[in-house]
Amino acid sequence: MANVQIFGVKNSPATRAAERFFKERRAAIQMVDLKKKAFAPGEMKRFVERFGWNGLLDTEGKAYVDAGLKYLKLSEAELMERIEREPLLLRLPLVRGGELVSIGQDEESWKAMLAL
Repeated sequence: MANVQIFGVKNSPATRAAERFFKERRAAIQMVDLKKKAFAPGEMKRFVERFGWNGLLDTEGKAYVDAGLKYLKLSEAELMERIEREPLLLRLPLVRGGELVSIGQDEESWKAMLAL
């Protein structure tokens, strides 16, 4: 069974759901609280390559709307800086199991990670 990394924030219901999903199936998980530890650029690159920035950003979320990002044009570096300060800009949780990655509450992808 693959080691699973969950990137999220503790007070996010979707992050807690992912953590519960894997714990119930006795998977080895590593929880990374993005409020305490910034996303490593290499990790972020893996998710960006798979989903693109539009897929990663929670464009309907309060943090995104409050930041006015709908109307701003930011470089990738500026966007990463904003995400480091406010991880709720992302569709959480971001989950990586082996070579598979998922965003949001995606139990089908999580099951595929466990099948590895």
